[in-house]
Amino acid sequence: MTLHITKAFDKKDKQYIDESLYKFNLAHFPKDLRGRYEEICLFLKDENGIVRGGILSEVCWNWLEIHTFMIDEEIRKSGYGTKLLAELEKIAVDKACDFIKVDTLSFQALDFYKKNGYEVYGSLDNVGRDYTHYYLKKDL
Repeated sequence: MTLHITKAFDKKDKQYIDESLYKFNLAHFPKDLRGRYEEICLFLKDENGIVRGGILSEVCWNWLEIHTFMIDEEIRKSGYGTKLLAELEKIAVDKACDFIKVDTLSFQALDFYKKNGYEVYGSLDNVGRDYTHYYLKKDL
């Protein structure tokens, strides 16, 4: 067999990698957690239906993971982020998640997450040379 490495992107190839790892992981999780995957997206819209912020996340097995959380800069610190996060936490509890995990950079929202009960469980320094990448968790 002769193998080679390629950078050419193909959606089917990506899907094969994703599905193969998923199947491998499934064999190691309890049966009651198998198949627990669901995207959870919340959007903050103004009176004209324009998105002003939101959270893109997913339930995976026994946790919820926040991938993207953004609030338009001009409305930050007005309580909308906390409201979105509280709504997401309610959904996570309803979905029987044990915890929520998220990551943020030192110039982003570390204090916001800490204020909302998240605890740092790890970090990486020298990110972008000047910043720290924090990993946080909140038990539910």
